[in-house]
Amino acid sequence: MVMITGGAYQGKTACAVGNFGISQDEIISGRSCTPHEAMSAKCITDLQELLRRLGDGSVAFTQELCRRNSSAVIIMEEIGCGIVPMEKSERVWRENVGRCGCIIAASSETVVRMVCGIPTAIKGEMP
Repeated sequence: MVMITGGAYQGKTACAVGNFGISQDEIISGRSCTPHEAMSAKCITDLQELLRRLGDGSVAFTQELCRRNSSAVIIMEEIGCGIVPMEKSERVWRENVGRCGCIIAASSETVVRMVCGIPTAIKGEMP
């Protein structure tokens, strides 16, 4: 498994395409895919949005995703930085995404952080 993370619009998808051999037609979006589709996808972008839709089931889903789709490239936005939201539901979502990110990072051979279009391997090595 490969995890690519970073802020919005930092080049995460371009990193997956350019460095990990992913083509655009192999990428599904967590904004619209089903959990079932994610279990066999080669690359999932915006996973944090699928986790939002799963709510309390996001941690169990992530554990299963890591078991069943261990060769996937997972792209997640860093959402825990910045102003703490006033709404409790938004704070809970951020916390769940953080927990799920930790699970994915622990299961990944490579974890890449994107900043200003520059990939930095924070676990493993870039190909």
